[in-house]
Amino acid sequence: MTIDQVSDSVYVVAGTNVNWALISDGTGVTLVDAGYPADTPLVLDSIRQIGHELADITAVLLTHAHLDHIGAVPRLVDLLNVPVYTGAEEVRHAKREYLQQITPGQLVRTLVAPGGARWVAQTLRAVRGGIGASVPTATAASTLPGGVVALPTPGHTDGHTAYLLPAEGVLFSGDALVTGHPLSRRTGPQLLPPVFHHDLARTLDSARALTRQPAHTLVPGHGRPTRLVLADFTDTVR
Repeated sequence: MTIDQVSDSVYVVAGTNVNWALISDGTGVTLVDAGYPADTPLVLDSIRQIGHELADITAVLLTHAHLDHIGAVPRLVDLLNVPVYTGAEEVRHAKREYLQQITPGQLVRTLVAPGGARWVAQTLRAVRGGIGASVPTATAASTLPGGVVALPTPGHTDGHTAYLLPAEGVLFSGDALVTGHPLSRRTGPQLLPPVFHHDLARTLDSARALTRQPAHTLVPGHGRPTRLVLADFTDTVR
């Protein structure tokens, strides 16, 4: 686990090939995504490492309900009854009224990709004990804590939602726009490999829309945060 402070109140934490973020506004902490199930102890520890107690968590914001983003949520709900917010359509996905996630067959086929065998092994360890995880308490909210603004970004999942912190120019893009992945051979703003997206065309549209947001710091779900003007990368999103 590594923790990087990218603005006055935002910390980005790298877990098992996935990121979550912490927004500390002095009165509490908002968690953006929550790693894999096996990352749960790391998520809890990261809150302490930035000087807060678990009781300081005021909300969890989910970009989407894939297993690598909801891992610690069941534990936090059990411990604190913390509210969990996501996009209106993603609420249904979080409650597992349907599932839009890479299938076991697709997972096996990634074994032949460069780096695939290692990534699959790491993923299987990271989801252990949490394959059936869901977030039955997830809700949509018109007003989010700390001045965060929700940005609908469908494609990766139907209800995928990015978040913008306008006061600090920070964009939490989830998996709509990333800067790297173990199955990718390059770094910098890009889409995840096609196998991960429910609707690739809509994902591309959402990614292009995100590059036009008034932000200078990109916090992706995968890869390193980037402190550059996003508009410069509009043409690099493929």
